[in-house]
Amino acid sequence: MIIFKKAANLASWLEKQRSAGQSIGFVPTMGALHEGHISLIAISKANTALTVCSIFVNPTQFNDPIDYQKYPVTLDQDIPMLEKAGVDILFLPDVAEMYPDGTKSLETYELGPLETFLEGKYRPGHFQGVCQVMRRLLEMVRPDHLFMGSKDYQQCMVVQRLLGIMGLPATLHRCPILREPDGLAMSSRNRRLTPPQRANATGIYRALTAMKTGFTVQPPPTLIENAIRLLEAAEFRVDYISLADALTLEPIPGPSPAGVVALIAAFQGDVRLIDNMVLSEPSIR
Repeated sequence: MIIFKKAANLASWLEKQRSAGQSIGFVPTMGALHEGHISLIAISKANTALTVCSIFVNPTQFNDPIDYQKYPVTLDQDIPMLEKAGVDILFLPDVAEMYPDGTKSLETYELGPLETFLEGKYRPGHFQGVCQVMRRLLEMVRPDHLFMGSKDYQQCMVVQRLLGIMGLPATLHRCPILREPDGLAMSSRNRRLTPPQRANATGIYRALTAMKTGFTVQPPPTLIENAIRLLEAAEFRVDYISLADALTLEPIPGPSPAGVVALIAAFQGDVRLIDNMVLSEPSIR
């Protein structure tokens, strides 16, 4: 595995591989890696000749400075994991490399309604930060294929929109959520949970499963009310629970036969967790 810290060196090396006909897969991360990240790498390796992984904790996507300060940094564990997984290139920039002119007065992106609800509503500015860092990473790597986890459902939609704005021909692959044996979605933030909080955290998966089970027989308001009670019993503080159109994320007004996803964001202590579950697959529109 080759480690690059400078974008110019990375781009030069990748251009040589691209000229030789090598396809490039890209897995962007913020580190604190777990098996969910490794699964993305495995999918990339199965579909591309070269796999690039980045580790960069992006300050512009944290609307809470304390959350940024507390984000786990575990490079001494991450690098051996990536080597074992067979990553070809690790890009490890610092903030000055990504934002040489600083992080003030950065460009903004027209994201439409995606920025007005769910994560967009509860984390103002978050998706602008995601676009700011992803545009830079995508310009540096210029991948043929981009691999991201489906746990960040709305973020995947934002990145797809960004690819369109950039006119970049990369293909975005939304990869399956990996879960712990008790159902909790794998997340770097799980490291911050105390043992009691970790036990409580499975409440999100139970709430999603209950909504999926009751989806065909109960109206959305009842499903959401029951899920709120379940989460509060597990000592969660709920940001939102939504039953939404899987293609637009607009809330569904009533029973819908196809294309519905349940999404949850809730705090366990001061750790904010998100998860989702597709309740019915979308039909082609």
